[in-house]
Amino acid sequence: SINNRKLIPKLTNKCRTQIQSSPNEKPNPNIYSNTRQKQMANFIGVAPTIPSSLLDSHITPRPDFTTCTDPSNFLIPNVTDPAFYCRSNFASASGDKDAQQVVKFAKGTTTLAFKFNEGIIVSVDSRSTMGAYIASQTVKKIIEINPFLLGTMAGGAADCSFWERNLGMQCRLYELRNKKRISVASASKLLANTMNSYRGYGLSMGTMVTGWDETGPQLYYVDNDATRLHDNLFSVGSGSTYAYGVLDTYYRPDLTIPEAIDLGKRAIYHATHRDAYSGGINNLYHVQADGWKKIHAIDVNELHYEFADEKNEMVA
Repeated sequence: SINNRKLIPKLTNKCRTQIQSSPNEKPNPNIYSNTRQKQMANFIGVAPTIPSSLLDSHITPRPDFTTCTDPSNFLIPNVTDPAFYCRSNFASASGDKDAQQVVKFAKGTTTLAFKFNEGIIVSVDSRSTMGAYIASQTVKKIIEINPFLLGTMAGGAADCSFWERNLGMQCRLYELRNKKRISVASASKLLANTMNSYRGYGLSMGTMVTGWDETGPQLYYVDNDATRLHDNLFSVGSGSTYAYGVLDTYYRPDLTIPEAIDLGKRAIYHATHRDAYSGGINNLYHVQADGWKKIHAIDVNELHYEFADEKNEMVA
């Protein structure tokens, strides 16, 4: 972030003037005396370029310098129809439907959340994958939007992380303007509205927004198609079918807090055991009237032996 935010409008005006006079050149950073201004000029003046070999024959590139007027704008492909280009080359598809795409998504995760009488349990794994490649085992898939709101990540890690942090900014602005905390319903609606604005642009995101407000514990599901659902139980990701099997068997609204915590980690364990794209650490949060609390972060390998010993004791 820039310490002196007054620099931004001045910089963008200069940037815009130069672009209008010479659309094929980026602003000359040497016209700025401040080092930070030079860095911003280099960043702001560069429009995204798409190789001609990747463009469809009926799509003609055009200059797109919309980022100069607002440095916080989301960059889109520099073509005549960005939405069509994204749908053709960056769609998140299953099976071999993305075989002809330039970028092929191969993702996997397991996230779940359920509401019970004592609050809400949010439980996730921490593995980040690209097909058979395990990129990380320590991804934080629960985003702490504010002390009373949580969001989960499933789909594209960059999309989920960026837009849920953007949601945190919108929620904070709401608090400053209205002098009260935003409701979970309103927060999920803000995210759904943002997703609707970028519908068809190739985003990959399936998230849960949950928290405690004046109406009590609330749980919503929002995805990149702007689908917004309200329910007591959700699981999202490649391992969600296994998690649902455990949740459907043992879930009930009158669970005690220890029972709910055990159900959350048990469902994640079984999903990571059967789904190769889920694993790592089980992070579990409990949301109550006074805000969320992180309960534990346990390696799923330890859970495997814990539940194996339990199974052996039952057999014996």
